[in-house]
Amino acid sequence: MDPNTGHPRRWGILGVLVFSLLAVVLDNTILNVAMKTIADETVGLGATQSELEWAINSYTLVFAGLLFTFGVIGDRTGRKRMLFIGMLLFGLASLASAYSQDPMQLILARAAMGIGGAAIMPATLAIISNVFPPAERGKAIGVWAGGVGLAVAVGPITGGLLIEHFWWGSVFLINVPIVVISMILIAAVVPESRDPKPSKLDPVGVVLSIIGLVALVYGIIRGGEVGTVASAEVLVPTLVGVAVLGVFVWWERRIDHPVFDVRSFSNVRFSSAIGMMGIVFFAMMGGMFFLTFYLQIVLGFTPIQAGALMIPFAAAQLIFAPLSQRVNERFGAKLSATVSMVVVTLALGSYALMDQNTPIVLIEVIFFVQGAAMANIMPPATTAIMEALPREKAGVGSAMSNTVRQVSGALGVAVLGSVLSSSYRGEMEPALTALPEGVRHAAGESIMATMGVVQELGAKGQALIQPAFTAFVDGMHVTAMVSAVIGLLGIGVVALWMPGKPRFAKHAEQKEPVLTSSRG
Repeated sequence: MDPNTGHPRRWGILGVLVFSLLAVVLDNTILNVAMKTIADETVGLGATQSELEWAINSYTLVFAGLLFTFGVIGDRTGRKRMLFIGMLLFGLASLASAYSQDPMQLILARAAMGIGGAAIMPATLAIISNVFPPAERGKAIGVWAGGVGLAVAVGPITGGLLIEHFWWGSVFLINVPIVVISMILIAAVVPESRDPKPSKLDPVGVVLSIIGLVALVYGIIRGGEVGTVASAEVLVPTLVGVAVLGVFVWWERRIDHPVFDVRSFSNVRFSSAIGMMGIVFFAMMGGMFFLTFYLQIVLGFTPIQAGALMIPFAAAQLIFAPLSQRVNERFGAKLSATVSMVVVTLALGSYALMDQNTPIVLIEVIFFVQGAAMANIMPPATTAIMEALPREKAGVGSAMSNTVRQVSGALGVAVLGSVLSSSYRGEMEPALTALPEGVRHAAGESIMATMGVVQELGAKGQALIQPAFTAFVDGMHVTAMVSAVIGLLGIGVVALWMPGKPRFAKHAEQKEPVLTSSRG
């Protein structure tokens, strides 16, 4: 295959990769809709709030911890092989999740799904980088990002329809036919690729990366659960994770065959793209954390309706993500990313103006604008990360991109979720004084907990509804402003350090861009 022209079937290969990714992305958004049903003792598993959180978090923990390692293994042993094995594991774990008999089985099955997902995600981007020439790579990653955006929006609607007509396990069982079709298409269409000159194994680096990432993500998750960062069970694993990752960086700089060359961060295009992606996902995932509760509880939409309301966000992704590379080439990464970051920050800040009476048309317009801006940030950032590393290390670049997204998103939900919880608890205290001590504490934890107490108390609990809505909306306003401030930080990163219009753009079709890298 000529690296300047790409694989002759590259667009068909891209279609297969996007379809394969559908199951992974779809499942994460579908599950949120099924949580209430899984918690039901008659039609579900009777899972507690903590067990439900770990059904989500066990996946995130394993997924984030193994992404980097599986990207490295895929580069060495074959990306098609890693993708195929990942799909098989994901399908089997989905089957196990669907027929779980108790919450613990579901948590373990979800962790197994995280193993499969960690093998799939970096392989898809690495194969795209391998089969597309430099001139088309940005457009291909834009199409990939658009497919992800579509799956994010379709997930809640699909989940709502499945829960309405079938049992809760159907939200996992839906993955099985997607996985089977994907495996057939992968075997028939996707070519094998790997690093032709792999360096020596670096088992110490691999182990350090796993321990560091797992400890860091665990600490972040616990911070979201307990609603504070000033707790030993949050601080200890988080600090251990940071310390181990610090040792990982020191080790990688010391040896002559690193699993990841940390000197790549000296490439300003790579480091600014990584920084921008981390800040965007921190602010966006944390800022949008409250939208599910706002739409379903405060505004009273059903899960299906709430899912349908996210369609403008996905539509914007589908329309603008494939065009993002053209915008990037026309105006340069610095200008296009800075303008997009400004729009995203304004969109996040606009949530501070929403209340119980905000017209749904206005919310839909904001979703569309935010989706369009995100579509012009993520594909160019991903492309910059992928192109900053040698082509044969594509799996490592893909894994780094996805790891930053996962860790930053989890951190955003934990930190900004804590801001929302703290604000909500403080404002609800006066309204809960008449309740018994045990009930009072439970009712003040979250708006979901308050609504649960309202349901138990019947007519006596109706007086709590309006104070709960007011407290939640006020907490949402505080959280939105914090996320907007973080967005401002992202604008600064892009405006200061993101390179401008690339000088090699006109010659991209003739040769690979010359990029700073100590490895070839």
